[in-house]
Amino acid sequence: MVDFQPQYIYIRGMYHRNISANILESLSDTPVLFIRGARQTGKTTLVRDLLPDHVSSGYFTLDSSAVLSAAQTDPAGFIAGAGKPVIIDEIQKAPELLPAIKEHVDRDRSPGQFVLTGSANILTGLKISDSLAGRMELFDLWPLSRAEITGSTTNIVDALFASELAWPAAENTDILEAVTTGGYPEALSRGSEKRRQAWFSSYITAIVERDVRDLSNIQDLTAMPRLLQLLASRTGQLLSYADISRGLTIPQTTLKRYMALLEATFLVHELPAWAVNIGKRVTKAPKLMFTDTGLAAHLSGLNIDRLAQDRPAFGHLLENYVVSEIAKHATWSQARVLLSHFRAHTGQEVDLILEDAAGRIVGVEIKASATPAAADFKGLKLLAESCPGKFKQGIVLHLGAGCIPFGDNLHALPIGGT
Repeated sequence: MVDFQPQYIYIRGMYHRNISANILESLSDTPVLFIRGARQTGKTTLVRDLLPDHVSSGYFTLDSSAVLSAAQTDPAGFIAGAGKPVIIDEIQKAPELLPAIKEHVDRDRSPGQFVLTGSANILTGLKISDSLAGRMELFDLWPLSRAEITGSTTNIVDALFASELAWPAAENTDILEAVTTGGYPEALSRGSEKRRQAWFSSYITAIVERDVRDLSNIQDLTAMPRLLQLLASRTGQLLSYADISRGLTIPQTTLKRYMALLEATFLVHELPAWAVNIGKRVTKAPKLMFTDTGLAAHLSGLNIDRLAQDRPAFGHLLENYVVSEIAKHATWSQARVLLSHFRAHTGQEVDLILEDAAGRIVGVEIKASATPAAADFKGLKLLAESCPGKFKQGIVLHLGAGCIPFGDNLHALPIGGT
């Protein structure tokens, strides 16, 4: 069995992925790893970099029609004949391989045997995830975080839960550029806005025509681009199926099927509501978020100049950007956290809540302003009153500089630190 040791990481790609050490640790004690995320987030590149010795002899991509045919025709034979460890790329194209993998692992529990990647969440609604409990570990690979783009290894989730707040120094980042560019490696490599827009257009077409169609029995997907554009205009806002259904003049049943497909392909996700009573959380409206704000800006027709003039649109995209950055850090932080938002019946809200395994709460309010004020902490103070003994701290992230205390466990911090 191969010795997977984090200290021997060698990344050939342009960017080091901060989740790499977690993946290598898992390879040392878990039989099956599933690395999932949207197309073009760098899953294949990451796997090739972490396991360079096994790409030539133990790598199969189901994007290959010949490999896919073999996997679908005889799943058990395909798994039995593959050398171990084996890398199987785009596993969502042949979910019938998963029972065969389970049968193999039940006979041989050696760690690091299977590394799977997928551009769609095929585990939703399947019992395979339950049957592989204790045998498979999931890793979500998002588009690049700002930390990975700048080469930082500081984790902001861990910083928020540290015994003493140690916020990373603000980078010299053009926040408008960061929001509109996003984190897809290919988009970042484009030398101009025009070329990035061309890439985003091709990307959306490919996702709808390939992955969404592969996952569904829906023949008519003409409404999908219109749906994506409408959703992009509502990013960072409460999700209302009724309003969207009316806006597109499509039934809510159809809309919910479309939304499930967009979530399964990691284009959008919902930020659930938080409530003191856990049973009430599912009844409250989630917020709509795009996985990548560069893609959302493209779909909304927003560039740096337009965002500079449209402050409400910038505020919603900025909130989406910060939530996504923190969600990315949560995939490799020491603290395991759940993310949600808070909205009281009186109208006060907190944009983001982080809740760790011990029930400790950190509230984050996001402001598209360089001058934080005491009024910005109203929602955070109400949150603190709602969960006495669990509230660790509340922060207002803003566009200015410096860390400013606003009371006991309340601070204003620069967004540049993310």
